[in-house]
Order: sequence, then C-alpha cells, then structure tokens
Amino acid sequence: MNTRRSFIKTAAFGSSLLAAGPIHLSRSNALGMMPRSNAVAPWRFIFIRKSNGIRPNEVALPTFNSTEKSKETQKEAFDVDLENHELPSWLSELRPHKQNLGILQGLSCKMSENGHYSYSSVMGAFKSGRNSLSGIKRATIDFELAKLFPSPFGHVELSLTGNYNSFRTGIVPGYSAPAAHQRNYCYADPQTAYDELFKSVVDPASVNSENQMLQFLESEESFKASVLRGYERLKLANHVSSIDAIQHRNREVSSHAELIRKHLPILNSVHQDGGINASTPEKQEAMTDILIAAIATGLTNVVTYTIDELSTPIRGLPGNESDRISIHELGHNGGYSGVPAEKIRENIRVGHIKQIAKIIENLKQIPEGTGSMFDRTMIFYFPENGETHHSHGTEAPFIVVAGKDCPINLSGRYLRLPYHANPEHKTLGNWYTTLLNAFGNPISHYGDLDLEMSRKKLAQLGPIHQLLT
Repeated sequence: MNTRRSFIKTAAFGSSLLAAGPIHLSRSNALGMMPRSNAVAPWRFIFIRKSNGIRPNEVALPTFNSTEKSKETQKEAFDVDLENHELPSWLSELRPHKQNLGILQGLSCKMSENGHYSYSSVMGAFKSGRNSLSGIKRATIDFELAKLFPSPFGHVELSLTGNYNSFRTGIVPGYSAPAAHQRNYCYADPQTAYDELFKSVVDPASVNSENQMLQFLESEESFKASVLRGYERLKLANHVSSIDAIQHRNREVSSHAELIRKHLPILNSVHQDGGINASTPEKQEAMTDILIAAIATGLTNVVTYTIDELSTPIRGLPGNESDRISIHELGHNGGYSGVPAEKIRENIRVGHIKQIAKIIENLKQIPEGTGSMFDRTMIFYFPENGETHHSHGTEAPFIVVAGKDCPINLSGRYLRLPYHANPEHKTLGNWYTTLLNAFGNPISHYGDLDLEMSRKKLAQLGPIHQLLT
C-alpha cells in the first residue's frame, strides 16, 4: 500500500513534467525577504482578476477630443498622455497615481476561454476546456514571473469566490497553474490566508503550521493515488513538491519572523470561522491587508487575487447594503432596490479600485533602496473573461499600475492598439511575451495563437515592441 509521502516522491522521481509544483522554494534566503542596501530588490507582480468583463467604453477617457473620441469609437489605434485627461469616475482613486497608471486597450483574448468564465486560461493564453486539468497547457504567466524572482512561497493565490449564496472557505483549487496539467491551490478566506501565511510563524503554539495545507494535499494526493494509473497518475501526482518541501519552506519563513511580525495584518473578528457574517467589502479589505503583508515581508513576489467571479456573493455593497447581489444577474441587467445594474456594476469596480489604491499607497510608504517598495511593483487589473458578460474575447482592457523603475513603457499612457484581426493587432499572448521579455525571460512567444489572425496570415508572434523600454 502506497503512503501519501512515498507516492508523491515516487511520482516526482518518475517524470520530469512534475519538477515544478505550486510551491517553488528558494534554497537560499529569498532576496525579496529583506532587500539589502547593496543588492537589487526583486520585482513584484500583483494580478487582480475580476468577473463580468470590463467593457471598453467603461475605460475610455471622458475628456477625449473629437478626433480621439472618433478613433475610440471606431477602435482605431491611438495613444494619449493621461496627464492631459481626466480618468473615468470609477478610477478616481488612482488620480494621485496617474504617473504610474497605464490603460491598455485593444488586446484580444480569443485564444483563452471566453463567455462566463476563463478559469486558468486567461493567465495562460490557452483554451482550458472548462477548467479540465488536461486543458491546462502550460504554467500561467504569474508562475512564469515567480520563477524569475524566487521567494519562500514562490507564488500566493487568493480568491473571494463562492456558490452565489456563500463564500468558499479554507484551501481550495485555484486558477493559476504551476505547469502543464497542474492546478494551483488558493486561500479562499482571509482567516485561512492569515493562518497559513503568518500566524504559524509569529504564534506557532496557536496553530498547526501544516494542518490545513496538508489536509488539503492529503485529500488531493490520496484521491490521485487511488484512481490514477500510468501517464495520468504521473501527470497529476505532484500537486506540490513534497511534504518535506513544505517543511523546508516553513523553516525558512520562520527565520524571518521579526520582519513578518512588523508587517503582520490585524484581522477583524468577523473573519473567524470562514467569515460567514462578513460583508464583501470587509472580505476585500482583509484580503488586501494580507496581500500587502505577503509582499512587504517577501514571503512572495507574486500574488494572484480573484477579487470576484460570477458566483461570488455581493453583500454590504455601498448603495445596496441590504441586498444579496448576484454578479451573474447584473450581467443580464438585473438591478436591485431600484438601483440599475449599470450603477451597481460601477460601484463594484469602485470597490476594487479602492483596494488597488490601498496597495499602492502602502507599498509607497515602505522604504527600499533609495525609494520605496512600490518602485519595483506592477499591478494588473483585468477581466478574466474579456470585454463583457457574455464575451467573445475581441477585447480585454488592462489597467496597469507600475513603479518608476518598470521597464514597460506604459505608465502615464492611454494606449489603444489596432482592433482584433487587423494588421499590427496584439493579443494576450503578445502582452505576456512582453512582460516575460522585459523581466528576463527571452521567450520568442508565450501562449497560443489566434486562429482568425492565422487564417488571415497576420503576424502575431513576439512582444509588443512599443512597450519595451
């Protein structure tokens, strides 16, 4: 009879496919943990996924002149300086950070999953087969960037997702992918994220540092060991590096307890027991605090945060405090308590942007080198499923906020690229290739190709050169 530990080790030994699991461990102290004055700090990346699409007109600048407005309407390429324009009202929290803000319009994502959900595909530029493991073709972009800037946790995934009536809790399967045919795990509620990332370090007597994670892994691996054979067994087995690797990570993290204690977030008691009585804004606020602390302490340099999906219940939203709002219903123009769907959708986005502004402002207050920790940080806010509720993937607007050292030439710009299937159009794969090239991975192209672009014999390989400084 195979034990869980022997099964994991045997499977890992048997296939090089399994070399990378969701916990990428640095065997030396991670540079991100406490950057030294004579060393270059790592880059940090924060991916914030939202549901229900971002419609391009919602991102368009309200002060476009007639020529710019015409180009925007016709979806023709143009480029303007944000300093000369007002932002849409829902982006108002980012006005103090205009010099760091970039708005990228015109990217397509037809090679990823469209419609209601993208699952892992929007992060990997592939069709995911409705979240099947066999549909996960490669490591997602967040994991690829995490490989370039190692840290004790390698990558942290957070999610505020649910079943329409209640939020998920505990440790659950995530949406990022460490490698082909592997799915990451994520922390689904603030208290679990706090316990797993921080509490076991600063108060080890109060919680078993491996308890929830190992319970999750035991159920995952025991299932695989009992039902999988041959290639399928090898393909799925190494969901994590090994129990030994988790223990090594915990020892490494424990050695930095003082720094972690310095940035330890304070959770409201409403988040205990999964936070069943917490409002959606309260959960978002707590997850933001955890995200900031995970970055500030160097536990990770890459966080992916699903701030909502269609099944996330919205409770306590300003303007609709007494309503239980379905994001899916909003997508079909259903309003609540006399407030139209358009206004509620905007209020949800306003709440998201407040959290992004909080991340920026906190990281700008943490000294690093001759500047702040934000100087080497990028934040991406984007729709998981393209341009609208029932999306086709022709457009996927990206809001990007980047520190002053960023090698991507987007800050301070509103850039609209040529529309889908036109010459010089750029896809999600081109965008992710740009990021990898700019930060040290010379890959020629990341992601699948766009079939319509291929049929028209339009060039679509490589980075977006105008964004590379």
